[in-house]
Amino acid sequence: MSTPHPWLFCALAGIAYALSVSNLIEGFPWGALAWVALVPLHLALRGASAGQAFARGWLAGCVAFVGTMYWVVVAVHRYGHVPLAVSIAIMLLLAAYLGLYIGVYAWGVRYLESRRTPAVWLLAPCLWVTLEYARAHALTGLPWGLLGYSQFRWLPVIQIAGVTGVYGVSFLVVLVNAVVSTFLRRAMVQSAPRASAPSTPAAATPSTRAAFPSTRAAFRQSRIPLTAAAVLVLAVCLYGWGQLEIPAADRLAVGIAQANIDQARKWDAAHRSETLDRYERLTQAVAGDAGLILWPEAAAPFVFERASPDRARIVTIAKDARTPLVFGSPALRRHADGTVSPLNSAFVLTRDGAVSGRYDKHHLVPFGEYIPLKPALAFLDKLVAGIGDFQPGRNPAPLAVSLGRDGPQVRFGVAICYEVIFPDLVRRLAADGANFLVTITNDAWFGRTVAPHQHFAMVVFRAVENRLAFARAANTGVSGLIDPTGRILAATPLFTEQAVTGTIPLGAPSTPYTRFGDVFARICVILTALAVALARFRGRGGGLRRRDMKKDNATEGWIPDY
Repeated sequence: MSTPHPWLFCALAGIAYALSVSNLIEGFPWGALAWVALVPLHLALRGASAGQAFARGWLAGCVAFVGTMYWVVVAVHRYGHVPLAVSIAIMLLLAAYLGLYIGVYAWGVRYLESRRTPAVWLLAPCLWVTLEYARAHALTGLPWGLLGYSQFRWLPVIQIAGVTGVYGVSFLVVLVNAVVSTFLRRAMVQSAPRASAPSTPAAATPSTRAAFPSTRAAFRQSRIPLTAAAVLVLAVCLYGWGQLEIPAADRLAVGIAQANIDQARKWDAAHRSETLDRYERLTQAVAGDAGLILWPEAAAPFVFERASPDRARIVTIAKDARTPLVFGSPALRRHADGTVSPLNSAFVLTRDGAVSGRYDKHHLVPFGEYIPLKPALAFLDKLVAGIGDFQPGRNPAPLAVSLGRDGPQVRFGVAICYEVIFPDLVRRLAADGANFLVTITNDAWFGRTVAPHQHFAMVVFRAVENRLAFARAANTGVSGLIDPTGRILAATPLFTEQAVTGTIPLGAPSTPYTRFGDVFARICVILTALAVALARFRGRGGGLRRRDMKKDNATEGWIPDY
């Protein structure tokens, strides 16, 4: 029986990765796939040269991110009015770019193997975290679909994010993948017939028995990584179970208006009255029970700052509700030369209809809200058609509302849409003294794809990292409430007009992650750099040597303990 081609293993790894981070069907444990998703890729690295290792990792990454990011075609084609063929090409280019990170991971693992680096099984997750951290910052950053997000429903596992951020969960998942690969590769070696075995009939029975995996020997040889992984997973789960109880605290009732405004009509002035009718109706439905009401990003599809009948109507809605209102609207920044630049903003109205605060989106979507390097890439201007070339906000800080007419003030951080995928940005809002967190978004751009669910899963991690409750208002869903442990208190279906009410606990930033940020990820970067430097010193003048690759495939050759 022939061995499956390495490219098949790479494709399987990519498919498993995409399924694990997308959670296609609620109730099915897709996240469990993440714990073995990279095993086929690791097995495909056996005997690979440097170029082969990178290419196999890149293929797995391309498959993974096509499955994870396919919704880009919907956003760019349907709403950006870009031809379908060009939209598909853009998505494929994005997947190819993101696949490079997994290609570098595969190359790095194989490089460390070739130098006979000890404990590659432990260095592999460090390398993975290093590359996820790089992806979160390189070229303005795109930390969408990090492997750790696959565990957003596994609450005991993800509580460690309060110490390490989402990167710690990715580390744990990749560690298990690497250790399982260690065991399987050793089992494969033990089960292979010896090259020196006699080819006589008398030897047929033992040789046949030897063709089956010798799991006992593989367990014995892999006992250190297996034990270490089991202990670490158990320790993380025990820690997580201990964090699931939330101390008694003041609570805030939050009402959310999900108006389900068609993206194709959202900015059409002819439909503005209908849009405000929906928000008024939903606001009235939650006003009696809520201490704060949320509308989504750009719920007011006009410049709210300017005096107009539409502005007056929103003020009246807030007054009639007698409840503070947070909503999204474009704003303007006026420059000294008399020009103005648009901002994507969130406003806070008091129960009396006065503007008490505004947050301007800080981290904009490249090619969606602005064109990076615009002089060189001006031909891409149509990707922001109907939106404008937004400017980033300055000095992001929490906003405040009063609990009751004469009650104390509570502070909350606001992340608008895309911003919530950046752990450090949300962390800084929390560290400034927020008592809870809010995100407003318009996920209508994604259509009926997995993207809104992926986006929502990231909010779960932002809550756990900072141990603060999160309220999320989305135009077409998913809207909902999440407690400080990541437990989903409410979540709406997609493309429904719906009012949501619920209570969330108020807290104060207290986690190591909130205080210190991405220390864990930076430690992984340092360990990875040291490991590569030591490996290079050990194998100076080497490379992935042919004799090592031959040994890797030989029955009695060296198999890396990773």
